[in-house]
Amino acid sequence: MAIQQHFETFERARLYFDMRDPAEAARILAPLADEHPGNREVVELLGRAYFHSAQLARAEETLRHLVDLDPCNAWAHEALARTLERRNRPAEAAPFRKLAQAMGGV
Repeated sequence: MAIQQHFETFERARLYFDMRDPAEAARILAPLADEHPGNREVVELLGRAYFHSAQLARAEETLRHLVDLDPCNAWAHEALARTLERRNRPAEAAPFRKLAQAMGGV
């Protein structure tokens, strides 16, 4: 896929997310994230889309990947903590929340 197509795909997904259709945004973004797993912007929006569409297992996997890609991203740690809490795993969420707070993200 050409760079222009990637940009258009990402922008279309962001539009769906902004229009409060995170499930459609995730459907559009998933292939793009598979093709470009190191693109933090794509991975972050995909994690947000999964979280907001209550696809929590996918959100967890994606947000863990984002934390691996960008360990200094306080928002990613906080989002992963919230996802784990929504999955009734507060003990697992606690270290991510503490890191987010230590980085000034909360």
